[in-house]
Amino acid sequence: MNTPQSTPAPVGSKGRGVLRLVSTKDLDRQDWLDVRKCGIGSSDAAAAIGLNPYKSQLALWMEKTNRDVGLPQPNQDDDTTPVFWGVVLEPVVASQYQRRSGNKVRKVNAVLQHPQIPWMLANIDREVIGSSEVQILECKTAGLNGARLWREGVPKYVEVQVMHQLAVTGKQAADVAVLLGGQQLEVYRIERDDTLIAHLIELERQFWQYVETDTPPPADGSDSADLALRLLYPADDGEERDFSEDPLLSAAYVELKQVRHSLADLGKREAQLKQQLQQGMGTASKALFAEGSITWKKAKDSPGVDMDALFRDNPTLKTQYQISKPGSRRFLVS
Repeated sequence: MNTPQSTPAPVGSKGRGVLRLVSTKDLDRQDWLDVRKCGIGSSDAAAAIGLNPYKSQLALWMEKTNRDVGLPQPNQDDDTTPVFWGVVLEPVVASQYQRRSGNKVRKVNAVLQHPQIPWMLANIDREVIGSSEVQILECKTAGLNGARLWREGVPKYVEVQVMHQLAVTGKQAADVAVLLGGQQLEVYRIERDDTLIAHLIELERQFWQYVETDTPPPADGSDSADLALRLLYPADDGEERDFSEDPLLSAAYVELKQVRHSLADLGKREAQLKQQLQQGMGTASKALFAEGSITWKKAKDSPGVDMDALFRDNPTLKTQYQISKPGSRRFLVS
């Protein structure tokens, strides 16, 4: 896809115009995703600096370097996902924000670009019109599980997203309107912090260097990084590498063995404590303590299929419905 040339736009702070990299009004989703790969967008910012609870730096790097085939992709047409409801409810959240705050908002149908840092991009949900106090509106929705991240205010990863938007646009403040559990609207104000923005830009610059040099960033221990590694290195080549003279990897190997030994000891102790409590409860369903409670209840019976008996009585079924499952790499420590 050919990306249109950046052009100055009215959106931006006084004395500094932000650039509209490309209009999104008639842009299809794939082209929009291609544009996003040209830099770090506001929704990428937290992952780029390692603060996104759902996406690792490594997974984001794979997206930016076109290695993301096989990584989970949000489906905006699947009404069982948070992404779907976030899109559907965004105009509702914006409308209710207008009603509550009295501020007028409008959509900005463009990917915006920092005027001095070309890889720094942003999409903003709404621009607040005619207010000297706030200029950007970020709309969020959080279900019953996601709402827990908002108990103490705006989560860090959302704060980073909004600060990135303020950095790109030069604006002074943004409101975050979040619909919690489908019925509780909260509005939080985030003011521009130039010290934090300078730190954010430096951390993002470090990540973008990984992209520009085609160097994978270090894995962070998350499920996202685990999946990214398995997709990045799906098969072994039979070679043997000697890391005995590599102090960093040798230290990691020694520490891994120590951690696994500690986990084994903790697992055994956990089982002993659990069994002690179960023995004390006997046939009781619930036990109360000064700091909490325990339940030990029998689950309802559920139907199942005896596959061994089924295949024994119908041996042709096993061949008829047999499938080949792709093998995966096993990580063993000795």
